[in-house]
Amino acid sequence: MHASRTALLRWQFEMTWSLFEYHLERLEPDDFLWEPAGPAHCWTVRPDAEGRWLPDWADVEPDPVPVPTIGWVSWHIDWWWSVTLDHARGRTPRDRTEVHWAGDGPAAIARLRELRTGWLALLDDLSDTDLDATAPFPWQDDPAHTVGHMLSWANAELMKNVAEIGQLRMLRAASAAPG
Repeated sequence: MHASRTALLRWQFEMTWSLFEYHLERLEPDDFLWEPAGPAHCWTVRPDAEGRWLPDWADVEPDPVPVPTIGWVSWHIDWWWSVTLDHARGRTPRDRTEVHWAGDGPAAIARLRELRTGWLALLDDLSDTDLDATAPFPWQDDPAHTVGHMLSWANAELMKNVAEIGQLRMLRAASAAPG
């Protein structure tokens, strides 16, 4: 049986999302801001004076790389996924500073599920021919990278972030377990 490339991308995404749901369904509100390392080695999200949740950030990655909180990783997913959808839909992409964390665990999960809906709609709208167009992101219009590459990259980035959230969730649960 021959599967189209868009069908294969959707299958890859759906498989990753099913693994993500396993963790999303088990996250507790306190999991999101649990810091797995001391403040000097941990990135999280923090409310500003207006109540918007902003991520810790450095334009040059620190050494050692800070360990993120689940809140930070969920913001990071929102940021790159929103920008990828903007590019794929021909919209002006948002700047990193325009994407704020939802503000709490349930709202962050709702936002991620909203992005999932948008991603599935995009996958449904694309043909295999559409996948051959030059991707505007994240390679800055490099003709060697196509929309198919961009979508594959986004799926892979989600897989990585799902694993990070799962690992952080399990580490927090294990650290709180008696004995």
